[in-house]
Amino acid sequence: MDIVGQIQGAVAGHEAEIAEGIEKVGDFVDEKTGGQYADQVDQAQQFLKDQLGGEAK
Repeated sequence: MDIVGQIQGAVAGHEAEIAEGIEKVGDFVDEKTGGQYADQVDQAQQFLKDQLGGEAK
């Protein structure tokens, strides 16, 4: 099985927890950078959550 398939298998059923982690990491980055990159962080968070699918929103 390729790496993408392994990741998809590991993510299945854990979308909500991963989305929460994405939010926490984004908040951490915003805190450490003083919000200087808030727009870019928000875009990255949304992109990653979109990759998880509809259940993570």
